[in-house]
Amino acid sequence: NTLEKISYEAFEARKAELKEDGKAGRWFTPIKLHVLPKIGNMRIEEINQHNIKNALEPIWHSKADTARKALNRLNLIFKYAVAMDLDVDINAVAKAKILLGKTRHKPVKIPALHWREIPEFYEITSVNLAMRLLILTGVRSKPLRHFRLEEIQDNIWVIPSANMKGRKDKVSDFRVPLSQEAKNVIELAMPFSRNGYLFPGIQKGVISDATMSRKMERRGMVERPHGFRSSLRTWLAECTDAPHEVCETILAHKSGTDVQMSYRRTDFLEQRKVLMERWAGYTLGETSGLTLIKEGAR
Repeated sequence: NTLEKISYEAFEARKAELKEDGKAGRWFTPIKLHVLPKIGNMRIEEINQHNIKNALEPIWHSKADTARKALNRLNLIFKYAVAMDLDVDINAVAKAKILLGKTRHKPVKIPALHWREIPEFYEITSVNLAMRLLILTGVRSKPLRHFRLEEIQDNIWVIPSANMKGRKDKVSDFRVPLSQEAKNVIELAMPFSRNGYLFPGIQKGVISDATMSRKMERRGMVERPHGFRSSLRTWLAECTDAPHEVCETILAHKSGTDVQMSYRRTDFLEQRKVLMERWAGYTLGETSGLTLIKEGAR
């Protein structure tokens, strides 16, 4: 019962609840690259916190997020081993984390364009339709890049759950209300669609995740496309009186506890339609942005 053998068995058992069987988030990669080469041949019953610490110590500070994921995966693997009635130290991972100590890595937020600068930027991106639609809808890169024409239903973009972030057993299709400007952008992009994709790649498939980032880099910008979600969210907070739950739903964020979510069986579509139309108006420079003013915000 080597760690490598048990790791693959645990991964197979967990695949059903992971997006694209774990391929989408590369669930197994941190273990495969940073743990198995060092202690994969050891019997899992013999592995202690010192073995785990030595395996992850080289990346604990330099690749903190990867190391954290590796620890998380290892913890699940050890739980799987317990379920197999193997005599493992179930606390080995937790003890290894204590030995590794606090990481020096400080997470860096993705640079975002201030919402006041959005209209000017939107104007100069007239030929980049994918970038424009990203700004107008506030979605993540993946659903936009994989946008298929049949996903549009009665002026609503219905994003399949497979393209949404999160475990596939926790995520359902997500509806995005399309403003008139968003529909205009889609219409302009349609002549360039191929194989059903609105934004196809040059050779095959869809545009890459880095395509829009490179365009911003070439303009000398430090901001990145994902930051447009922050631009939109900040505009909602500073310029509108929209409820927190509605604002979070626009970004497909979970808002509230599981119990609260189970009782709140709405995606606030009608409220979001109004807000996204106002956001589009502001983006086009038709309004000052302060469309729905909060009391005392002047």
